[in-house]
Amino acid sequence: MRIIAGKFKGNRIQAVPNQLTRPTGDKIKESLFQMIGPFFDGGQCLDLFAGSGGLALEAMSRGVDYAVLVDKQAKAISVIHQNVQQLHVEESTEIYRNDAFRAIKALQKRKMLFDIIFLDPPYHKVSYDKLLESIFSADIVKEDGLVICEHDPAVAMSLSNHCYHVWKQEIYNHTTAITILKKGAKAHD
Repeated sequence: MRIIAGKFKGNRIQAVPNQLTRPTGDKIKESLFQMIGPFFDGGQCLDLFAGSGGLALEAMSRGVDYAVLVDKQAKAISVIHQNVQQLHVEESTEIYRNDAFRAIKALQKRKMLFDIIFLDPPYHKVSYDKLLESIFSADIVKEDGLVICEHDPAVAMSLSNHCYHVWKQEIYNHTTAITILKKGAKAHD
């Protein structure tokens, strides 16, 4: 695994040494960042199922100022710490071993707001509906902020919150789809 673009371009990052995580492949990661950036002028991101931290670290390489990385696996947290130290971004990151729902509540209490939230939970093990509802009700996304969902293409993303809309969507193969939700009124052509 490597950082694709930005100030850390070409740096290799460690993967989590088990079968419990499913890192986002380079081609999908590049396509994702082309959809949302590809570069940023500051901001904060949250990676709720961080794994190795690859998505948040890629966002930081491309200009995001600050990242909060959350995973509930001890091995993942250890790898995230290694990757953050290797890139020397300890001062710009917070790393937590926690369940995604508890992390959302903790961030809500701290009144943290994010420009980008990455959601790449284990497929079919976490309810996207419950996860999104938790994020929406916690109100931790800035106006015009993005919630990026990587999911099985067979899973339809239902959206019951009028403050968000599907901004972009791509299906890459029979195993991966990206749905990007945007907070705020939908622009009409």
